[in-house]
Amino acid sequence: MAWDFSTDPEFDAQLDWMRDFVRAEIWPIETIYGELDQAQLDAIYRPLQEEVKARGLWAAHLPPELGGQGFGQVKLGLMHEILGTSMLAPIAFGNQAPDSGNSEILALAGTPEQQERWLHPLLAGDLRSAFSMTEPGAGSDPTLLRTRAVRDGEGWVIDGHKWFSSNASIADFLIVMAVTDPDARAHQRASMFIVPAETPGVNILRDVATMEHPQESFGKLGGHAEIRYEGVRVPGDSLLGGEGEGFLIAQQRLVPGRIHHCMRWLGVASRAFDMLCEYATHRYAFGSTLGEKQTVRGWIADSAAQMQAARLMTLHAAWKMDTQGAAAAREDVSLIKFYGAGVLHDVVDRALQIHGSLGYSTDMPLEAMYRMARGARFYDGPDEVHRESVARRTLRSYQPPPGGVPSEHVPTRRAAARRKFAEILEVMSADG
Repeated sequence: MAWDFSTDPEFDAQLDWMRDFVRAEIWPIETIYGELDQAQLDAIYRPLQEEVKARGLWAAHLPPELGGQGFGQVKLGLMHEILGTSMLAPIAFGNQAPDSGNSEILALAGTPEQQERWLHPLLAGDLRSAFSMTEPGAGSDPTLLRTRAVRDGEGWVIDGHKWFSSNASIADFLIVMAVTDPDARAHQRASMFIVPAETPGVNILRDVATMEHPQESFGKLGGHAEIRYEGVRVPGDSLLGGEGEGFLIAQQRLVPGRIHHCMRWLGVASRAFDMLCEYATHRYAFGSTLGEKQTVRGWIADSAAQMQAARLMTLHAAWKMDTQGAAAAREDVSLIKFYGAGVLHDVVDRALQIHGSLGYSTDMPLEAMYRMARGARFYDGPDEVHRESVARRTLRSYQPPPGGVPSEHVPTRRAAARRKFAEILEVMSADG
């Protein structure tokens, strides 16, 4: 089957519009982001979101019957490559994390009543959401989750401790992963619940300062909240999907989400690459511009090659998901997840290095990109988990050789070849 990453001319024109729009309207917001509160950000975004909706690009990750555009993963990937040039761009297009992933969960597992109450307002931009799964003691191994949801009459009571629940301090509702059957098999212990943020017992303690966002803040886009759920009572119809299906739903959400992550990282890398190349053309040192130095030319060539490889790998994973489904693309997505994170880090690191003290300063966006790039190596699963998954799946197609002799062992193969061609070898020997 031929791979095809092409798009129609109409969508190509939309991509061109997005490039200009993001650069002209979104990049300037970055320089004053720290001066704005959430209300001011909302005021800036409102007209931008209306413009995106008028272009038919709003909430493009969902099918048309749910208010999306039904683009498919290849188109979404190309779109996210552009939006990834700024962490602030997805908000203008209604596909920012975690709202985009949560809308996919609601579309996948929500009842018609849940979709009416939560999904449609979320897609319209009238509500914000958070995905509350990660716990201080359960990061890369979600089977270690301890937050519990216990049946109580017709409803449930949730108790537990979460953190890194992105945007929870500004969310209207949270999708909470909690253990409902601690005695079940590891991946059938947990379920998902819709929890309105104002529910008694939902105690949002703080937005955790991070390497990417070291300044403490609260109640603003981009925060990662620490939450205590203490006797949080929710009705029975808060359950998303079936009891024990939390991990299954999460995996179906995470596969396309990782594709979008990787394409957004390419957007960041391409922006850093532009800075690297631009600086190389005019910065003069030791008798020539930096672009004339062999080392810098090596950086440029290596960065271009890595970015192209990551782009093609990611688009191939997106194409496979479009044509064969999410399950068929799981190994490809694991590959791009750790490879793409490495490419992002390498390209940003080179761009920062060539700028020297200027790149290290906040006068350039490179230091912020570098801090963000470090987190990419464990977002949605650390590199080590994805490498392990790829290796495990790869090894399934191999078997130990008979007798423990490697199948490419030359003396063994030579002996077999001599037996196979014995008559010819005997004739040649006799002639000699």
